[in-house]
Amino acid sequence: MKILVTGGCGFIGSNFIEFLLQEKADTIEKVVNLDALTYAGSLDNTKEFEDHEKYVFAKLDLRDRARLWSLFKTHQFTHIVHLAAESHVDNSIADPSAFIASNIVGTHNLLKLAREFEVKRFHHVSTDEVYGELGETGKFDETTAYDPRNPYSASKASSDFLVKAYFHTYNFPVTISNCSNNYGPRQHDEKLIPTVIRSISQGKKIPLYGAGVNVRDWIYVKDHCEGIWKVFTEGTLGETYCIGSNCEKKNIELIHVLCKEMNVDPEDSIEYVTDRAGHDFRYAIDNKKIKEKLGWSPKTSFEDGIKLTVKWYNEKY
Repeated sequence: MKILVTGGCGFIGSNFIEFLLQEKADTIEKVVNLDALTYAGSLDNTKEFEDHEKYVFAKLDLRDRARLWSLFKTHQFTHIVHLAAESHVDNSIADPSAFIASNIVGTHNLLKLAREFEVKRFHHVSTDEVYGELGETGKFDETTAYDPRNPYSASKASSDFLVKAYFHTYNFPVTISNCSNNYGPRQHDEKLIPTVIRSISQGKKIPLYGAGVNVRDWIYVKDHCEGIWKVFTEGTLGETYCIGSNCEKKNIELIHVLCKEMNVDPEDSIEYVTDRAGHDFRYAIDNKKIKEKLGWSPKTSFEDGIKLTVKWYNEKY
């Protein structure tokens, strides 16, 4: 395989490339990491494998179709895993423009060239946020209707539809995965868990939206990477797989877990802030399909994953 990974300097992308180089090196000829190095991508995330003989980095924006064509021509990719995306909801609310340009136009440029160069397999990594929000019961699965509630999730939903259209219109070999909230090493500082750990480490108040009752389904990033590989290599073409770990936590509950792990009193550490616009109440993934069809299941318990995550960020901060 000559694999192109987009967004490989980001959180999930860098963990996925590390997974490829550490655990799947025998099956791949080359891994090219395409990243524009916007706010969410950093070369710090790739230091551990930047000298690997099968690794290549290319700084490139997916919107730049001419340079993207040259990259395809040079490397003759056989497989693509597409993770690159603008992904912060608050930023999308402030200005959706970058999200439309990157997540929709960028994805289409990639699809068009992948088809032109006859790529054998194209896997698109998406989010559970395209499904909207849940009430107190129920879970998202592959049959859930799309109902995005903010510009970020709307742009990801649009990119999902483009990928699906290429399968149905051109018989192009695609798969899609929609995953729940990830946590673990290398996540951007602005995200919830790094923000909490950093605030505690620096003796600052932990900002918490509203009453902290919003619920998320958390998965350790390396479990997600293994799920991506399963779908990418064994999933049925044209199909979607939901990846989650059945680990729902209210935001305030999550903060209490982190405070306990870091030996601080949550009651003295939390600062409640005004809830954001379009803040979905609850997400949860039903991972039955990927477990039954592909034999994947998460390996990392929430307790173990949090310990590993806190250790990594404590060393960083």
